[in-house]
Amino acid sequence: MKKLAITVLAAGLALSATACSPTKLSNQETCERVNLVVSTPAGSNTGKAGTTRLANAIRPVEAVASDDLKPALRGILKFLDESIKKETDQAKLEELRPEYEKGVSTYNQFCSQAG
Repeated sequence: MKKLAITVLAAGLALSATACSPTKLSNQETCERVNLVVSTPAGSNTGKAGTTRLANAIRPVEAVASDDLKPALRGILKFLDESIKKETDQAKLEELRPEYEKGVSTYNQFCSQAG
């Protein structure tokens, strides 16, 4: 009886884990979500507070982004995260700039036609 209970419990945990696992978005879905984020007031605010809100709004999308766009969003987020630090390391920011620019370019390549 104890083994049966453990087996049932393990099966239940496995089912609930797969039900809660994030879904990977298509390129179009990723673009739509990012476009929604950047078109909201949080995405258009300037300054460190606005950049923080923008980065925090992109993070959940990056977690489930398509394989094509995940590295682009990750590069953008790394740059944004460094730029909003209280003591921004300019050398680190310049080191991250090429990855950021590549991320923006990739995002534009995939998302410019995704209204």
